[in-house]
Amino acid sequence: MKIFAKIRFYWGAFVIAFIVAFLMIPLVTLLPNYKSMLLHRLNRMILFLLGGKLAQVGEIDSGADMILMNHQGIVDIIGLEALQANHLRWIAKKELFSMPWFGLLLKNSDMISVDRENKAGLVKLIKDVKESVEVKNRAVALFPEGTRAGGQELLPFKVGAKFVAEKLGLKVQPVVITGSKKLLSELEKTAHSSVVKYIFLPTIDVKEASGEWYKEMRQTMQKVIDDELAHNHSSR
Repeated sequence: MKIFAKIRFYWGAFVIAFIVAFLMIPLVTLLPNYKSMLLHRLNRMILFLLGGKLAQVGEIDSGADMILMNHQGIVDIIGLEALQANHLRWIAKKELFSMPWFGLLLKNSDMISVDRENKAGLVKLIKDVKESVEVKNRAVALFPEGTRAGGQELLPFKVGAKFVAEKLGLKVQPVVITGSKKLLSELEKTAHSSVVKYIFLPTIDVKEASGEWYKEMRQTMQKVIDDELAHNHSSR
């Protein structure tokens, strides 16, 4: 079974690379006015070919400015793009923009790069998020853990998202994702059939929230993650 899981992983990696390189990048580049629709439909195709299904609890808030999620791998992004219709603007570390194929997709899709090693990067991030929300009318999406996590416990949240949200007075919607790593694990290089579940939690208006909102949000997300494993056997 482990050999089959390995084969499925490399099949999944091929599917993602092929669709990104030969469909997403050319179509998004040639048809920029249809970027959002193309990304949603092609990510649904990827999810189908990976053998994944989607489940949703709650609704994405069309009034939210920032979407914060736990992170396990690339399926987190694929699944959310496949699930919803909003034109999200993903925030990713600048190193990803230099990657072959994937970096070109990020650039051509007008995503936001952030330099986490440079203090000036935070100033640029604030400017980019402000433009995204106020000019482009696109909510931003990011992973406050900052990297992929292998276990059930949330990693410490980076302070950048908190700082930007408070600086701009944003409305923040937390989202818990489970089942993503089972469908395709980049850490273990295995893949299985899986239901990827997105649990949309109530939006937080940072302007009206307590000073502990970021810490309390993380605690709430962790409780949902633990409850999903205990009651639905769905790990993150």
